[in-house]
Amino acid sequence: MINSGDTAWVLASTALVMLMTAPGLAFFYGGLVRRKNVLSVMMQSFFMLCMVSVQWVLFGYSLAFGPDIHHVIGGLQWIGLHGVWMTPDADYAGTIPHLLFCMFQMMFAVITPALITGAFAERMKFATFAVFSILWSTIVYDPVAHWVWGAGGWLRNLGALDFAGGTVVHISSGVSALVCALMLGRRRHYPDEPVSPHNMTHTVMGAALLWFGWFGFNAGSALAANELAVSAFTATNTATAAAALTWMVIEWLVAGKPTVLGVATGAVAGLVAITPASGFVGPLSSIAIGMMVGAGCFISVTVIKGKLGYDDSLDAFGVHGVGGMIGALATGLFASKAVNAGGNNGLFFGNPAQLGIQAIAVLAVVAYAVIMTTILLAILKAVMGLRVSSEEETMGLDHTQHKESAYTILD
Repeated sequence: MINSGDTAWVLASTALVMLMTAPGLAFFYGGLVRRKNVLSVMMQSFFMLCMVSVQWVLFGYSLAFGPDIHHVIGGLQWIGLHGVWMTPDADYAGTIPHLLFCMFQMMFAVITPALITGAFAERMKFATFAVFSILWSTIVYDPVAHWVWGAGGWLRNLGALDFAGGTVVHISSGVSALVCALMLGRRRHYPDEPVSPHNMTHTVMGAALLWFGWFGFNAGSALAANELAVSAFTATNTATAAAALTWMVIEWLVAGKPTVLGVATGAVAGLVAITPASGFVGPLSSIAIGMMVGAGCFISVTVIKGKLGYDDSLDAFGVHGVGGMIGALATGLFASKAVNAGGNNGLFFGNPAQLGIQAIAVLAVVAYAVIMTTILLAILKAVMGLRVSSEEETMGLDHTQHKESAYTILD
């Protein structure tokens, strides 16, 4: 039967997750780029909200959650949301309308490809970006979502734990972002000329909106207004705070000053890492996960990226890819049936096999996302081209791709 309290909570959570993409991610990424590119970056997030909302209704939801085909993809029985209506679905949500579960999951599908845009900010053609996003959502996101969350999906059957999207959302987008950064190449004059954020206030506001919306992302994934939602809410806030503080302390010790950008980036890393674990770990484990990802992503962004020389413009891989992997593996360490009886214990609670299962899930998603993203970009490079011209890049994508300017200077 439909439970009105559960329905109200998931409705609110759906709106919170929508807030994460536009305006949350839009402001977070928009503040980090140069002034001449801020609208192009924000447009990419806003476009994703529009595009995936239609794709999901037409066929995306059916591919991701429809009746299982050989444990790898959903069938097309729910195309156009045929048969997806107000009655609960026993496989996914027993106390809320099936259509509401569909809309909640749609917002996950919206933000995932939007995260990738941070890797190729300031240099990708908008037309190519639009086609890539549609294809990536269909060919990469939808099958991976079915593997992990779909009834009959092979990673779900294996016992992989991903409460709210560590593998489905962050690893798939993060490693795809790295492929994009490598295949598009560096921005002009990078790293010889500094590329400073044009508006840190936008970035901090975006980080705060992401933190706020993430409560819907994680606690909403309980799909009920119950004790598990409260536990996930607590884990989310605790790990995020711990990660932000860890990043700040390390940066203070290494660079001599704690930066606002560092604290904001650390908070986002904490949100990423706790996502797969949020419904399976307690508060103390959340602190440990936050500290692990704060340190791990700091090293990835400030040390490894510089040594390898790739231009992941806004650290989509360094935060979401690396943070997602840390979180997925940490779930295999800290998961506890005392927190969620429907899950499994991790290594530290007597079940070392869970860590191996988590590693299989990480490797499978990494391999699939890398291969498919590489193929998609290679085809689009041959057909449409990936990058704007050098002249267009110098002028800025706001003007060359959209004929607009974010700021009007009055005499």
